[in-house]
Amino acid sequence: MTVQAQTDTFAALRDCFATDLAALIGDPPPRGNTPNAFIDLVEQARDVLGASSLGAWQDAGEDLHRAAVCLTDALTSSTGDQHALLAQARTYLRDGITTAS
Repeated sequence: MTVQAQTDTFAALRDCFATDLAALIGDPPPRGNTPNAFIDLVEQARDVLGASSLGAWQDAGEDLHRAAVCLTDALTSSTGDQHALLAQARTYLRDGITTAS
């Protein structure tokens, strides 16, 4: 996957999930459009949900943790692995948001 394709995929994930993640933690969606800014938002939501005493929110925090790991690994992995890692991240993001909602 080229750097441009990777950037486009991160942008698509951000566009799809940033508003929902920000709403979970009561913040406006971040303005940064870099992959690292999106990963920071995922980690912030993970930390908030994971610190909750609600089991469903803790489960959502675990999904977001897995998503953050996949996203971070996608930044540094070989081209062949990036597509699979970003697809896994998308699944974890969707599951985490659904569980927390």
